Amino acid sequence: MVTIVVEHIFLLVIVTLISVLQNAFFATKVEREGKVQNTKTAAFKRVSCANRNCMDSYPTFLAVMWCAGLCLNQAPAAFAGVIYLVARQKYFVGYMGQTSQSTPGFMFGKRVLTFLILMCVVGIMNFLLMRYIGEEYKGTLEMITSAASTLLLIP
Repeated sequence: MVTIVVEHIFLLVIVTLISVLQNAFFATKVEREGKVQNTKTAAFKRVSCANRNCMDSYPTFLAVMWCAGLCLNQAPAAFAGVIYLVARQKYFVGYMGQTSQSTPGFMFGKRVLTFLILMCVVGIMNFLLMRYIGEEYKGTLEMITSAASTLLLIP
C-alpha cells in the first residue's frame, strides 16, 4: 500500500526537495551579500528583494503543483514544477543584475503557475464528473495535460 502511494507522489517529492535546495541557495546569496557589503548598498537590496519575492510566491507554487499532481497527473505537474524552478532561477539572477532583467523570468513563472492552476481545475472537475455523473474522463484529460505541458516551453 505504501509503495503505491509513493509511486503516485515520487516526482512531486523530488521537485519539492529541489525547490527547498533552491531556497537555501537564495538565502545563502542574501547572507553572503549582506556580509560582504554594507546592508545599505543597492546590490544587497536587490538580492534581498528578489529573495523576498521568490518566497512570497513559493507557497502558491507548492500548493498548485501538489494539487495538480494529486488531482490529475503527477508527471506533467512535476515537469511544470521543474520549469517553474528554472524560471524562478532566471528571475532571481536577472533581479541581481537590474530589475528590468527579471521580467522574462517573472512572466514565464506566471505562465507556469497558470498552467498548474488549470490542471487543478481540470482534475477537480474530473473528480466531480466521475462522482456525480459517473463517467470517467481522466484518461483523456491526462493525455491532454501531458501534451499541453510541452507547450510551456514555447516562449
